[in-house]
Amino acid sequence: MARPPGGGATVSRRGVLRAAGIGGLSMLAGAACASSGQATQVAVVWSSVELDEFRAVLRGYPHPVEVVSAGDDIDAFLRARHRAGTSPDVAILSRPGLVTDYAQRDWLTPLPEKLAGHYAEGWSDLLRHKGVLYGAWVKAAFKSLFWYLPTVVDAPPSTWDELKDLVGRMGRAGGSTPAPLAVGAADGWVLTDWLENVLACLAPPNFYDALSSGRPRWGEPPVRDSLNLLAELWSLPGAFIGGPGRALLTQFDESVIEVTSRRAGMVFEADFVQAYAAPFREPGTPEPQTFRFPSVNGVQPLVVGGDAAVVLHGSPRGQDLVQYLVDAQSFEPWIKAGGYLSPNLGVSPDRYPDTLRRRLAQEMRDAKVLRFDLSDRLVGSFTGADGVGIWRILQDFFRAVTARNADRAGVIDATTRALNQAARQAGGLP
Repeated sequence: MARPPGGGATVSRRGVLRAAGIGGLSMLAGAACASSGQATQVAVVWSSVELDEFRAVLRGYPHPVEVVSAGDDIDAFLRARHRAGTSPDVAILSRPGLVTDYAQRDWLTPLPEKLAGHYAEGWSDLLRHKGVLYGAWVKAAFKSLFWYLPTVVDAPPSTWDELKDLVGRMGRAGGSTPAPLAVGAADGWVLTDWLENVLACLAPPNFYDALSSGRPRWGEPPVRDSLNLLAELWSLPGAFIGGPGRALLTQFDESVIEVTSRRAGMVFEADFVQAYAAPFREPGTPEPQTFRFPSVNGVQPLVVGGDAAVVLHGSPRGQDLVQYLVDAQSFEPWIKAGGYLSPNLGVSPDRYPDTLRRRLAQEMRDAKVLRFDLSDRLVGSFTGADGVGIWRILQDFFRAVTARNADRAGVIDATTRALNQAARQAGGLP
């Protein structure tokens, strides 16, 4: 993974992967790409390293495939292609909310129910509309990790109170040690991941699911308590390099570099941090290690994300490709290359070449509290993008609650009102 576009503009997680600027670029992949038959077209959110690894996966497919990297906003890409009557055969989406949206619009072809058996209970339910399966998972993201430097943090915290105590102590030490936390708050999705992990501890599953379905219940205690815990941590003196104002100008990839360069001791984010850390690690410094997101009130969360394949406009070629992608052997090239986690139960944790991936894969199977990324499940504008939806609301919350002499209760009131209003607007409610 490489550095995203410069400047202070926010970017999506996919934006930070676009090293080569290849949005919209088409290319053939697959063993038979020289065939005269018509290629199956698949639109993906991946680029750079991820796109290269996906192309390696497709080399095992016996028919020609044309891969289109759709850029940061695959929703806008697919809507434009639909209006033009040129939809791809397959799309790979990182947001289950889009699967629901497209199924409601009758843009998708149902998939065989037997494909649901490849995944743990609950995963395929996110890809159903009115009980019908419309998507199949092809990649997972483990979103409950802290990455830290063992030379800076010798005793990783296991509870929220221990994390808060550690951040407080490191913050009080000032310039004599690295800052405790790096956070890419310029990218709103980073802040949603923080909230989702705390909320997964405090909210019962039915409440978390109610929020993901768009119900305006953001003013209720689980959300307010989660925001309060975040406010307590984020407002600790010295928590961030240069203060919270600078954190709001820091993009995700830069937050990782702040740890590898020893300016900060810890950064919270998913397993894909690993691909950033390696190129920017200073010579002679140890590799960043990981610990799970700390438990809150005795509950340790596991928030996951993922990418799912859907078939558009009744394409038989698309259905055949999706059948190939859900096979447990298909992603073997990417598994061996690293930087990949499979949601497929047929992929044993033993197949991963490194200890970290084996551990994460096993923890996904064993998790007692597992929730799927909430913002990715939301529909409409509420799901978040640069400057809109839940991304912007949480950036406003971060800015307000870390301000000097902030009225924490008042900020939480304003934030929950904004979240409820956004939920109503996305759901067409008054």
